[in-house]
Amino acid sequence: MLPPSDHPPGRPTFASSAPQLPPSIAAQAPIAEVAERPYDLLLVGTVLALLAIGTVEIFAATAAQAATRHGDPGFFLKRQCVFLVLGGVAMWVAATLDYRILRRRTYELLALSIVLLGATLAMPSLNGARRWLLLGPLSFQPVELAKLALVTYLAASLSRKAEKVKTFTVGFVPHLVVCAVMMMVLLLQPDLGSSLILGATTLVMLFVAGARISYIVMAVLAAAPLAYQLIVGTPWRLRRFMAYFNPEAFSDREAYQMVQAHVSLGSGGFTGVGLGNSRQSLGYMPEGHNDFILAPIGEELGFIGVAVVLALFGVLVWRGVRAALGARDTFGGYVALGITMMFGLQALLNVGVVLGVVPNKGITLPLVSYGGTSLIVTMFLVGLVLNVGRRAGFVSRHRLLVSQANPVKRRQRVQVAVG
Repeated sequence: MLPPSDHPPGRPTFASSAPQLPPSIAAQAPIAEVAERPYDLLLVGTVLALLAIGTVEIFAATAAQAATRHGDPGFFLKRQCVFLVLGGVAMWVAATLDYRILRRRTYELLALSIVLLGATLAMPSLNGARRWLLLGPLSFQPVELAKLALVTYLAASLSRKAEKVKTFTVGFVPHLVVCAVMMMVLLLQPDLGSSLILGATTLVMLFVAGARISYIVMAVLAAAPLAYQLIVGTPWRLRRFMAYFNPEAFSDREAYQMVQAHVSLGSGGFTGVGLGNSRQSLGYMPEGHNDFILAPIGEELGFIGVAVVLALFGVLVWRGVRAALGARDTFGGYVALGITMMFGLQALLNVGVVLGVVPNKGITLPLVSYGGTSLIVTMFLVGLVLNVGRRAGFVSRHRLLVSQANPVKRRQRVQVAVG
């Protein structure tokens, strides 16, 4: 073995004069670095397709509103294009850097996100909520950073604890406590939708890591009374919950957006009324380019357009899970899985709200809704998934010899050895 100063840390280098290792150890020794794989072009194409559909529909849904309020039909389109450029840079950075640097900065990132979440409570209220940090003309949603911080923390902790994840005090409770702290701050903003996404993502990652199902069920049952109190004990939440069951009775208040979304979807039929021909976008459905972007898609592109969007999210989840399963280190696998599950859960909740399956939660549709911070961070997370899918790793001596001896007969799984 060469001295530590003669080779980079974390990358073992073996000299020709190295002592002979026992066969059992030598078979597992990482002796060859596997070359980086190409980027997942299908995932890139899926992301670009979602961004293209969202950008077109944002312009179609906001042209009339922008012309009335700002004197420029392309006001929101121009801003969206700026966010797309910044998001593209963020995705490229995330796809090229060594994502394992996040593992070394896990706790700093986690502490920063919690502090920023708490700082929003001192900000002025916008639309009845304190979810943004206002920096002059700019605004920033710390919850987007919190999503990255939570996934990174869970990935680092779960990959380090391995079999200890099955224990209650070591493998389950600490992760749940960190998530609960974030959720409590989000509920104070209030932001019930994002807190649900973080909680569900945490439970999914714990389940995949091997946590006992009884622990997960117990956590859900323990949270049920709190969820009940949050709904019944908050008048405006209770009204929104009642509006879910009887939207016509609240059609001029809490259920206004939901009713207008149903009118849009119903007007679109199978093929839609055509791009730019939406009637609901003429002031009947304000803010339709944000949480309810699927409604103008359904009106202008019909059932076919909605089905295409859902199919694209299906492909996104599929390729994300594929990247996680093919990761060459445990941390990267958990990162890709957590990000993918977060995208899938958020898209599922948003579609459910627009279709009237679940009460309104104020959740955007990833990569499709109009965005600033959310779009940039979402594209950064996509870059991390692309990075995990192509990152080089180390193959063991045994697997290397077997793959060289049987290059065609059978496919060999790569065994990971983390330095």
